[in-house]
Amino acid sequence: MSQSHFFAHLSRLKLINRWPLMRNVRTENVSEHSLQVAMVAHALAAIKNRKFGGTLNQERVALLAMYHDASEVLTGDLPTPVKYFNSQIAHEYKAIEKIAQQKLLQMIPDELQDIFTPLLDEQYYSDDEKYIVKQADALCAYLKCLEELSAGNNEFLLAKGRLEKTLSERHSEEMEYFMRVFVPSFHLSLDEISQDTPL
Repeated sequence: MSQSHFFAHLSRLKLINRWPLMRNVRTENVSEHSLQVAMVAHALAAIKNRKFGGTLNQERVALLAMYHDASEVLTGDLPTPVKYFNSQIAHEYKAIEKIAQQKLLQMIPDELQDIFTPLLDEQYYSDDEKYIVKQADALCAYLKCLEELSAGNNEFLLAKGRLEKTLSERHSEEMEYFMRVFVPSFHLSLDEISQDTPL
């Protein structure tokens, strides 16, 4: 393969906005969401390993999270209420995601396939890895709701309630730790989070 369009495609993730049916105080794109999910997934894996006897490769978990929405560069971001409207739509969308993942993988040179295939194709994720990435994805969506609500945007009130239910269903010791230690700061202003850590 003399030329690959793989990273040119991925660079366009920044053009795909999340929450497309919602009024946003600040628009969030898939690229920045993926970075946040990677950071949170890495933290969850580290917490699980350090505090609760986990044995995850936290760097691999961060990479999986970084690429978890890569297929959306071809499919777009389908709003959650549409994606999960019924089981048939959810099933078909999963199939579309799988096709998009395969299309992206076809863009990767043969000599790099063994590196990128386990990152882009969920069948190579362990159950624990998949669970951590899903936890991080839901947590980041929840944090977005907190930010929007803190800015006075009540459009995200119901989404916050739905995500609280999702987080309770995905409950784990590492998530509980993260929620207790890191999440309260998202309710605070810049001045409030800066006063204890002067530059």
